[in-house]
Amino acid sequence: MKARRSYYILSTLPIKSSTLFFSWELNDKELTIFAALNLFFLKFTLQHSDSRTKARAAELVTDHGKIQTPIFMPVGTVASVKGVHQKELKEEVNPDIILGNTYHLYLRPKTEILKKAGGLHKFMGWDRNILTDSGGFQVYSLSGSRKIKEEGVKFKSHIDGSYHVFTPENVMEIQRVIGADIIMAFDECTPYPCDYNYAKRSMHRTHRWLDRCVSHLEKTPFAYDYAQTFFPIVQGSTYKDLRIQSAEYIAGVGAEGNAIGGLSVGEPAEEMYAMTEVVCDILPEDKPRYLMGVGTPINILENIALGVDMFDCVMPTRNARNGMLFTAHGTINIKNKKWEDDFSPLDEMGTTFVDREYSKAYLRHLFAANEYLGKQIATIHNLGFYMWLVREARKHILAGDFYEWKTMMVKQMDKRL
Repeated sequence: MKARRSYYILSTLPIKSSTLFFSWELNDKELTIFAALNLFFLKFTLQHSDSRTKARAAELVTDHGKIQTPIFMPVGTVASVKGVHQKELKEEVNPDIILGNTYHLYLRPKTEILKKAGGLHKFMGWDRNILTDSGGFQVYSLSGSRKIKEEGVKFKSHIDGSYHVFTPENVMEIQRVIGADIIMAFDECTPYPCDYNYAKRSMHRTHRWLDRCVSHLEKTPFAYDYAQTFFPIVQGSTYKDLRIQSAEYIAGVGAEGNAIGGLSVGEPAEEMYAMTEVVCDILPEDKPRYLMGVGTPINILENIALGVDMFDCVMPTRNARNGMLFTAHGTINIKNKKWEDDFSPLDEMGTTFVDREYSKAYLRHLFAANEYLGKQIATIHNLGFYMWLVREARKHILAGDFYEWKTMMVKQMDKRL
């Protein structure tokens, strides 16, 4: 008899007054039938796998449209990708999906406002896909002003010092109201370095919180007229045995996609890659894999090669505001004097209008004058480059020469211009 896995299946009709949520034990034949009947809300089609690496090209479909992977998700922390109008984001950067932040949106503008607006999509004027994190990483970053207990986390607002509590249950409710297409389990993100025993306790707490998230979702209907997909998160710090345990636990939940958390928190890149490889070898091949908070352009290519499909990071926007530009031939510190009289286009290979219309000398001048437009131009460029990078990766996976292209790109990008 074949081993059977528990899959959580949601009703095909999201109804405001109720949501059907069942758990069946399915074998491979039964799972095929469920997929054919469209009983999963997230359609995931694996289109091609690279022969020399574990890179994949795939397509996800939600009620807000298609997501072609590998994909990078620009971070829209407070219902805004910092410094970029939604029109420019859609027409120039052109992402299939962006990320919102549960912690920040809960504190401001608050869920009451978002509910009145009809959800985050309508509030910010964005009709494509959105993913929200659970706030676990932000709680981790508030190490000096939060307390973690079995029930949840008590933390102090960075805005006004008021105290709040996040639990697996209320974080699911908050994400229902925010209304993202993909919502994340509430987890605990451990720091680096992390004591083994603490990492183990934290991992098991994350698993118990996951069970509470799933249980509460059974009783929490969709807030709007479209479905949401739930991703659990693998933890375990940089300990191989813990990562294996966590990946097996998360895979056993049978969710429609899975995430890898607790990396890119200060560990060396090689440790990140080692943990990612261990986890990707365990997580199901027929589900999307999301590596949270990663990373540099090189990090992204290396993790695509290990089997990751989805990424997010503040690096392209944050570094842009400090004058760092990412390009296919290396990084540029536009504040350096060497660019003062360089009137060549910002990036001759660039895909956005800023790359063609502005020169390096002009952008350096804007930064020297502390003009906000400089930060905006740099941000659009970097986001455009990140999107170009993952879409080129997809092209080369489909073409069968991803390994050769990645090797060339990693060497090229590892330079300071």
